[in-house]
Amino acid sequence: MRSLLLPLLLLAIGASACATKSAAKVSSDNVSSVGTQPRSEPVKPPSSPAKEVAELPALDFGPIYYELDSATLRPDSRVLLDHVAEALRPRRETRVTISGHTCELGTTEYNLALGQRRASAARDYLVKLGVERDRIAVVSYGEERPAESGSGESVWSRNRRSEFSVSVAHARVDAP
Repeated sequence: MRSLLLPLLLLAIGASACATKSAAKVSSDNVSSVGTQPRSEPVKPPSSPAKEVAELPALDFGPIYYELDSATLRPDSRVLLDHVAEALRPRRETRVTISGHTCELGTTEYNLALGQRRASAARDYLVKLGVERDRIAVVSYGEERPAESGSGESVWSRNRRSEFSVSVAHARVDAP
C-alpha cells in the first residue's frame, strides 16, 4: 500500500506544480496589472547584473604604445582607452590590471619606474573617463616581459607598451 501512495503523491504534486506554472505564465505574460487591458507583448523578467554582463561584447583590448623614454599617452592610445572605459563602466564587477613595459634600453631600475609611470598614466586616464580607481591595478614589468625579442628600433618600439588584463570579481557567498 505504501509503495502505491508515494507515486500517487508525487504525481499529484507534479500536476499541481504544472498548473500553477501555466497559470502564473498566463497572468504575467498577458496582463500588465489588475483591471487593465491585456498586453500585446510578454512581460520581460528583470535581468540580473551577471546576465547583463554576459550579454555585453567580450573584453579584448590590444596594447597601447609609447614613445622612447615617455609615459605620455599618444592620440591613438587615448582612442583605445576611450573604448576601454566605455566597455568597463557598465561592468561594475570587472577589474583590470594595467601592466607597464619598456624596451631594453636603460637600467633595470629606470625601466621599472618608467613602466610604472606608463601604467599609471593609462589608469589615470581611465579614472578621468569615469572608471573607478579601485577597479584598476597597475604593475610594472620594465624590460622583463618583452612582446618581441631582438634588438633594433622596430622591436624596441613594440616593447614600449601597456597591456590590459581583465577579470570579473565574483561575489562571495558564505554557506550558512
